[in-house]
Amino acid sequence: MKICIASSGLGHTARGIEAWAEDLANALANRGEQVNLYKGAGKSNADFEQVLPCWTRNSIKTRLLVQSVPNAIGWRLGIGSRYAVEQQTFARSLISALKSDPMDILHVQDPFVAVQVQKAQQRGQINTRVILAHGTEEPLNFQQRVIYLQHLAPWHRQAARQAGVDRKEWATIPNFIDVDKFQPVGPSDIRDKLGIPHQDLVVLVAAAVKRNHKRIDYLIREFRELLDQHPSLPVWFVVAGGRETDTESLMAMGNELLGDRIKFLIQFPRSRMPQLYRAADLFTLGSLKEMMPIALLEAAASGLPCLVNQHPVMQWMVGPGGDSSDLAIRGNWKDAAAGLLTDHHRRARLALAARQHCVEHFSTDVVVDQILDYYRRVIGIRSAAA
Repeated sequence: MKICIASSGLGHTARGIEAWAEDLANALANRGEQVNLYKGAGKSNADFEQVLPCWTRNSIKTRLLVQSVPNAIGWRLGIGSRYAVEQQTFARSLISALKSDPMDILHVQDPFVAVQVQKAQQRGQINTRVILAHGTEEPLNFQQRVIYLQHLAPWHRQAARQAGVDRKEWATIPNFIDVDKFQPVGPSDIRDKLGIPHQDLVVLVAAAVKRNHKRIDYLIREFRELLDQHPSLPVWFVVAGGRETDTESLMAMGNELLGDRIKFLIQFPRSRMPQLYRAADLFTLGSLKEMMPIALLEAAASGLPCLVNQHPVMQWMVGPGGDSSDLAIRGNWKDAAAGLLTDHHRRARLALAARQHCVEHFSTDVVVDQILDYYRRVIGIRSAAA
């Protein structure tokens, strides 16, 4: 079985999608599977990696193209955003690579890459079957276009079924995490580098630093209210994530409201993330809905109690290892965080439960077994149809 994992953003963008692609390719290679990892930038870090040329989303020519094409026309042509341009140009390179080196399976999380390669397969240009791991909140009418789709959480599959949108070829398999790499025990010099006393408390959020969806502005305001109501609480707020168009304004807002109590780590190296989690006491996300964020798994595997919104996916991921509240309401995060930060024994209990729940349900071996079974099923479906 020849397997291809691809990500247009890998090598130049730090998101869960890129982390998923790199982790999955490495896990398959460690299993002895024949795997290729195609990425949109950077350099090849392993024998099975290859960089494919594309117009990356932050390149000058991509910016100029999106600016020069009217919005309505751009979306109709599949180039309505910089990310769309990146995916379209990457897909062309990927199709050429699959012609030269045929693969049985292509597994991606970039939605337009999946659709373009699936079209090439249907036209008879390539024989590769395409699986889209649905992590980008595509609408139901888009999901219907995908033959092989991996839902990341039971709630997403159930929502599709309730809407009358489902395929027998689809599967429900979660994301996974290396629980040996992300674990509570190990060295960390992060607090020393950030100037945070070891006896103080650290709240960590790892997400794209933007207002929309990740709601970093909400968390900053809630943290300000937490400090106002508990002025003696020795707590710091660390925000780690990729740069977005509104990152600079959020950093200015955070520095104005929180002063030296907030630390921004923009484009923080993923290789250092295990140390960052071990430097924290509480992990949180401000988003109201998620598909299945890798960062939440990393935090749970690292033995961090997690505070999230009352959404079925995040509650399922955290299990008994955290707390949830309606984060659409002002003050709820502040109250929930205060309850956790002032109760050391409860945090300790939740930390142990978070780690155990993650190991049992989302560890590499548990999930990769399911993924390989799905690959064999997809190839079997193809063989029966042929």
